[in-house]
Amino acid sequence: MHHKNILLVSRTSRYIERMRELKHALDVSILPSTPDTFSQAISSGHEFDLVIVDSDNLDQDTLNAIDSYVSDNGFIPTLVICEEGKLSSLHLPSQGRNDFIMAGASEAEFEVRCALLLWPGEESAPADIVTIDNMTINLATYQVYIDEEPVDLTLMEYSLLSFLATHPARAYSRETLLHRVWGFEYCGGTRTVDVHIRRVRSKVGPQVAAHIVTVRGVGYLFKV
Repeated sequence: MHHKNILLVSRTSRYIERMRELKHALDVSILPSTPDTFSQAISSGHEFDLVIVDSDNLDQDTLNAIDSYVSDNGFIPTLVICEEGKLSSLHLPSQGRNDFIMAGASEAEFEVRCALLLWPGEESAPADIVTIDNMTINLATYQVYIDEEPVDLTLMEYSLLSFLATHPARAYSRETLLHRVWGFEYCGGTRTVDVHIRRVRSKVGPQVAAHIVTVRGVGYLFKV
């Protein structure tokens, strides 16, 4: 699996916490928007791999704008959250890979439906295994091994290491890493990146740590 970006369109903030849970469960960044900020979100320069639509009380103009954006960008997969009792008025884009989920669905179902739209048919496969020197990263199971021994990484340490390792030979600024690893909604400072880089280097050992290069005045690069 590879990092994906999700756009949430909702009139309220009722799914913000659910989005945080989803971000921790899957390798995704999530940008929340409302009908008033939707146009800003789609013109922000981000490319989205999934649009989640909380359909409760969305007006027809907003639904039409979402349809146009989805179709104009190669029919982005769409997941519509539907209220109980409103299935008869469910609105799904007419083309592309789309699905719906009931508002009261469990976290597990929400995660699975999103994953199926983001990574259709992708199970654990050789492409999910990244091997660099004495390190192996299993992108499907979120596990890292050094000399076949598991490494005890936090979720954010794993996410930072796996992002850099799967995007080698390119320098990323601290701000970009915050966006790509911590997500759109993260409000902390860039020192967080330095702290996590230091922890990752200490845990993976000198052989792998040598691949994580500090680019002065820019950020970090994974050297291959």
